Amino acid sequence: MSPPPKLRIAHVTRRFGRTVAVEDLSLEIATGAFVSIVGASGCGKSTLFNLVSGLLRPDAGTIALDGAEISGSAGHVGYMLQKDLLLPWRSVLGNIVLGASLTRGARRADLAEAAAIARRYGLGAFLHHYPHSLSGGMRQRVALMRTLMAGHDLLLLDEPFGALDSQTRLAMQQWLLQVWQDTGRTVLFVTHDVDEAVFLSDRVVVMLPRPGRIGAILPVNLPRPRATADLTGPGFIAIKRRIMELLYADPGAIPADHAA
Repeated sequence: MSPPPKLRIAHVTRRFGRTVAVEDLSLEIATGAFVSIVGASGCGKSTLFNLVSGLLRPDAGTIALDGAEISGSAGHVGYMLQKDLLLPWRSVLGNIVLGASLTRGARRADLAEAAAIARRYGLGAFLHHYPHSLSGGMRQRVALMRTLMAGHDLLLLDEPFGALDSQTRLAMQQWLLQVWQDTGRTVLFVTHDVDEAVFLSDRVVVMLPRPGRIGAILPVNLPRPRATADLTGPGFIAIKRRIMELLYADPGAIPADHAA
């Protein structure tokens, strides 16, 4: 018998009053996969993340992690927002171990692990610096390390690079791929940047608005590891073109849950 997917979302619907934010949405993500979600503002991407994280409970449907239902239950996934939310009075090391500090108290082993992660991913010289002295990219690295230190296998990354300039953003994308490949975590990634979604992902989920539902799930059959040269290759361009067609098409003309 094959193992269950890391994440299974089955026929999930969530309403806010009369507004249907997400309707009958189903999605499965395999262990170790990197899946991106793109869609127009208001299509339900953030609502979906809040459902998976347990901050919201679905009105219908189920959400399961490793085969166990987690609908409406928090604390099972790592969740990183676009804003780094670093505490200004805590050092880089102190921010990375924040989760442990708030729950059981950061132990020597936690500090050693955090320092090792920081050194491995380019922040070893900044362990005792404070957020105000860090660049935007460095702050996002710290925020992701803090998310990794929470120890969850599934990471929800909600536009983590959206506020960065294009050059820093590309460097962070490459850095994130290295972290993902090193750690074997499963990543669900929300972005408005189609290039970013294709560059990073195994599959790209295109969401349609009003109500939020899946319009297509597109495989990204590009070899790994990926380099900046891939951004202009014919395979990359073809996938990007298909996503753009779906995003700017008449939503009524696209059958929901159409997989290309």
